[in-house]
Amino acid sequence: MAANNRRMSGKKGAQVGSGGKRRRGLEGKGPTPPAEMRKGHAKQRAANAKARRAQGRAPQRRGGKSASELVVGRNPVVEALREGVPASTLYVQQFIDSDERVREALQLAAERGGINLMEAPRPELDRMTNGLNHQGLVLQVPPYEYAHPQDLAEAALDDGEDPLIVALDGVTDPRNLGAVVRSVAAFGGHGVVVPERRAAGMTAGAWKTSAGTAARTPVARATNLTRALEAYKKAGIVVVGLAADGDVELTELDALDGPVAIVVGSEGKGLSRLVGETCDFRVRIPMPGGAESLNAGVAAGIVLYEAARRRG
Repeated sequence: MAANNRRMSGKKGAQVGSGGKRRRGLEGKGPTPPAEMRKGHAKQRAANAKARRAQGRAPQRRGGKSASELVVGRNPVVEALREGVPASTLYVQQFIDSDERVREALQLAAERGGINLMEAPRPELDRMTNGLNHQGLVLQVPPYEYAHPQDLAEAALDDGEDPLIVALDGVTDPRNLGAVVRSVAAFGGHGVVVPERRAAGMTAGAWKTSAGTAARTPVARATNLTRALEAYKKAGIVVVGLAADGDVELTELDALDGPVAIVVGSEGKGLSRLVGETCDFRVRIPMPGGAESLNAGVAAGIVLYEAARRRG
């Protein structure tokens, strides 16, 4: 009998009821709150940015700054000043043999205002430029303050517009970056995104190629371009990558009518593997002439024109 009791004591007892939890669970959590009230939603971020601006505070730029840069030599300095490249100080060698370029540099710096004029001995300029042939003129370009990739989308939504953004993947020539900035400004885009590493930044060369449009077109720097594109996708932005072997032809792509981020790879290598896999569409530009590839500036300009044409 004892053995039977031991066997019986191991049996599972009566089940405890749910106490109404299952019934309450079926009742749901009520209606979905509007996008402006959902944490992390792009429209909520846009509303927050609008509120900050209404209070007179500029939105926080989280993209970081570049290092300062020196433009060296008489012709480069004059060209940089002509093109409106930002500058903080113009260094002029003591007892310099003045010519037309030196006089023009001094005149442009004085007319613009806000540029310090510093006279320095030749050995000091040699040290600053690591022995480069400065010809007695050195222009200091201040660090560029980058935006955060999300700032570009927020600014567009805040203005009631669908974001139109260009991201560059592996583009290392600053002149290509400047050309893309110029195209974005021409066709009503909202900015350019570049990776933090192994990519062109906003140097004096990029400023010159942008022909002054860099002053009104933000450039954002992403620590990780793939993650930045994934964040765009979560915010409802379609990510379109340009590829010579793309599955969709540009003229057949309907996504350009709405919020879109256009990703342009380097000439020759194209998109990197991870970035290509992140794209919603891989698009090819029809080229009847049979060219193998286009540089980043030309490719971005073609797609931006098509997007602007459809939106208009």
